[in-house]
Amino acid sequence: MEEHIKQEGKFKYFEKGEGTPIVVLHGLMGGLSNFDGVMNYFPTKGYKVVVPELPLYDMPLLKTNTKNLANYIKEFIDFKNYGKVILVGNSLGGHVGLLTTKYFPESVKALVITGSSGLYESAMGESYPKRGDYEYMKKKVQDVFYDPEIATPEIIDDVYSVVNDRNKLIRTLSIAKSAIRHNMSKDLPDMHTPTCIIWGEQDEVTPPEVAVDFNKLLPDSELFWIDKCGHAAMMERPDEFNKILYAWLQKRNF
Repeated sequence: MEEHIKQEGKFKYFEKGEGTPIVVLHGLMGGLSNFDGVMNYFPTKGYKVVVPELPLYDMPLLKTNTKNLANYIKEFIDFKNYGKVILVGNSLGGHVGLLTTKYFPESVKALVITGSSGLYESAMGESYPKRGDYEYMKKKVQDVFYDPEIATPEIIDDVYSVVNDRNKLIRTLSIAKSAIRHNMSKDLPDMHTPTCIIWGEQDEVTPPEVAVDFNKLLPDSELFWIDKCGHAAMMERPDEFNKILYAWLQKRNF
């Protein structure tokens, strides 16, 4: 993967393949590697997969919010001259994708959300976070997945290090709070961008009824379920996720 990571100006991103750009947005605790399945599959199907690193810890604290992350994605799309892109977002990344689509519909050909925030928040529970308590954090990370084994020591260590880094923790909480403030229930009925909703049936972070609500409120959406799957479908069930998404993109001629 490293050979595909580029740095241009303030943008650091993974890019692979040629064709229509699929811009993938990771979550609050998720890194670029969460999308290995998407990164490897879609370049073989005639798409360019791009995963920008969101500047979660680099923005001034007062500007660390979901709206500015959406502005950053718009800047990135323009910087790269991609024109109209397909946005794919998980968790917070889904929320940023929704906001980018709301503010800049001219830049988004289609939107794909999975385990997205924007309507309902319980992302880390009421006691988030207990700094210094590794076992507690391990359990929290495992709860994100249907199969706790998906939470590798590397993933748990990454989350643990964020929670125990004061600068990162403050920004993480700032973004989480802004996500709650930016509830999108009133915006969604006016958003006509074609949207594919892919959801884990056992998602405990953003439960299945959240997906049902997204599907009801968005005018041009389709909802697909993946069984035995938690909050991060593209990590836990990459083959099914890719198959559903590719079939939808083909059906819609994207």
